[in-house]
Amino acid sequence: MKMNKLMLTLGSLLLLAGCGSVTQTSSTDNTNTGDASETIKIGGNWDLSGAGAAYGGPANDGVKLAFKLANEAGGVNGQQIEYVEADNRTDANESANTAARLLDEENVQMIIGPATTGAFEAQIPIGTSAEIPMIAPAATGDSLTVDDEGNTLDYVFRVAFQDAFQGLALATFANGEGYETAAIIQDNSTDYGQNLSVTFKDAFEGEIVAEESYIAGDTDFNAILNNVAANDPDVIFIAGYYSEGGPIVGQAREMGIDSVILAPDGFGSQEFVDLAGAENVTDFYYTSHYTTGEGASEESAAFIEAYEAEYGVEPDMFAALGYDAANLAIDAMTRAESSDPAAVTAAIAETKDFAGVTGTFSFDDQHNPIKTAYIQEMQDGEVVGTTAISPEDIAAQ
Repeated sequence: MKMNKLMLTLGSLLLLAGCGSVTQTSSTDNTNTGDASETIKIGGNWDLSGAGAAYGGPANDGVKLAFKLANEAGGVNGQQIEYVEADNRTDANESANTAARLLDEENVQMIIGPATTGAFEAQIPIGTSAEIPMIAPAATGDSLTVDDEGNTLDYVFRVAFQDAFQGLALATFANGEGYETAAIIQDNSTDYGQNLSVTFKDAFEGEIVAEESYIAGDTDFNAILNNVAANDPDVIFIAGYYSEGGPIVGQAREMGIDSVILAPDGFGSQEFVDLAGAENVTDFYYTSHYTTGEGASEESAAFIEAYEAEYGVEPDMFAALGYDAANLAIDAMTRAESSDPAAVTAAIAETKDFAGVTGTFSFDDQHNPIKTAYIQEMQDGEVVGTTAISPEDIAAQ
């Protein structure tokens, strides 16, 4: 997920002014050089409260489950994983402070998370200075893994596809369905909303008949919805997050707007359905990193069973992304036969055909996964169908 990008200097990032809590499984002493102790210490820097909690909480639960199962199976290279988790409150400054604490006080050898792009970007200078791998389970911002000149960041990897890809996937789906007219409603306060809007607009083959915008925190969308309704589009694309998207969908349906509605992965949570009202989430499609329907991986069933047994609820796509991020780390350490950060970083970069619950993927030369997007159809607040959109599908258009 992508929140607003905040540029911070390394000096300011190192100020440990924040007070985010840190939870760990034991007090085992360790260093971040790798194989010297009986445990492998991995940090989790998460959006457990604040605007990103609907993403960070499930992702962290997926990570914890993967590490628990690995430890129960004997660990990694004969070592147990010690997982230290912390809450960055979906705040960029606190994310940087949290990363520094995990490194300086906990001596972690790797960091998984945060879930949101802005929070993840804030920790990059810290992890890069320490030369440890950082894995983003759900951050989709296009420039996450590269610097301002387009050079790949050596220690940054992600499991989720990029915003540009999901924008193309949604436009490819809309083109395939034969929609001739579209309206775009974008979140003007975030890069996420603006970039998705541009990508969808460029790839949609029909006519854009209306373009409206809002900012985070808005609650009354009647004026922009009246403008959209006047153009009677076949499809409406809402480029933003569930927090405003839920009310937009609810108000649109209550006004009698019956256009098909498309949305990105930021709508993939129960919180969205609760805000919109299940009865209003009909003829609605959103981009998902994970499916239990058509195109589901062979690993999905075992993951769902284990997650439900552990937490008593069905996993969402953010839980699946967290689970894959943790297992990517385990896979890399196993192939490297080491927990040394340099060896693990190299092994992650060389990942080919990793079989995760969100699909099988390899990394491109910018540390982005090459994978399929799943367009989930919802009727009355329930997922009833899935359309897989692969990179090959997009290239064929």
